[in-house]
Amino acid sequence: MIATGNEVLAKTRLQDFSRVATERVDDAAEAVGRIFCPHQLTPVDRSEHDFFALHNCAGYDGFSVNYVAYGGSVAINPGCLDRFFLLQLPLHGSAAIRTAAREVTTGPRHSASLLSPTIPTEMIWRGDCAQLILLLDRKLVEHRAAALGGVAVRPVEFEPEIALTGSLGQTLTAKIDQLITLAEQLGPRKSLSAVAAAEWREALLDALLDGQRHSLSGAIDTFNGRAETQPAALKRARAYLEARATEPLDLAELAGIAGTGIRALQLGFRRHFGATVTEMLLDIRLAQLNARLKTARPGERIVDIAFELGFTHLSRMASAYRAKFGESPKATLQRLS
Repeated sequence: MIATGNEVLAKTRLQDFSRVATERVDDAAEAVGRIFCPHQLTPVDRSEHDFFALHNCAGYDGFSVNYVAYGGSVAINPGCLDRFFLLQLPLHGSAAIRTAAREVTTGPRHSASLLSPTIPTEMIWRGDCAQLILLLDRKLVEHRAAALGGVAVRPVEFEPEIALTGSLGQTLTAKIDQLITLAEQLGPRKSLSAVAAAEWREALLDALLDGQRHSLSGAIDTFNGRAETQPAALKRARAYLEARATEPLDLAELAGIAGTGIRALQLGFRRHFGATVTEMLLDIRLAQLNARLKTARPGERIVDIAFELGFTHLSRMASAYRAKFGESPKATLQRLS
């Protein structure tokens, strides 16, 4: 048994999902690095003799929940996370986190951290720090944010600090505790059903993208009518696309509706939506396809729905759908049928 503090042991979660349990720094860095990403791990403040590492991990489709604890104080330098977002909810000790120009100190009942994959990060965990960690696949977050904002897929960067006393902090704390409790009840030999995993992904994505400010928050507010920053000409053009999404695109007609020239319309779409008119129309059609698949009646075929929505090339449609929603149209239909 690793000689950890009694308080840390008392709060250990996911004990049947043990992936790392060691008192060796090099072994911990290598093993945890395989689960998350390669990183530098160094005891600080004369913590070599107090060092231990525990990592328990329950992994599901597109996300995982983790319990991670380090003895003493350690410096962690993962650089850019690259493939995932990390929500870190502290249970014990504290963590000083530097992300680009921001510095955040987190602790139980005080604040949590949300790390974005494109922002270099350095951390120091102090006082036998233990945290519950949610890992979310980068593609899931970026594709959902783009769909909500009506823009092309691009990196998403969150504000890194979440107040645990606020509504989002309380919601996330409750959801993560509920998810971990469910994982503990299922045990490592059972997994969430496909439907349950999808529901959890939806709930977590909605909570983070709607509740925490990030680089696409403005686009989402604008696209959903919560901000009035679009020129009237672009609003008219986008509304026309949404109303006539099943019809062939006529740029001259669309420019006439907007009351501007074709070139000005194209430049406006790129500047304000980050997408061409054609890309916006495709995104609208894909969103409508997704909604139709979720409410499809027994016996309805994907090919028939796609043709009704204006798709003429099924393989390109399927590829674009997978890029936007992270699964094939058939998978959506089967998952929700």
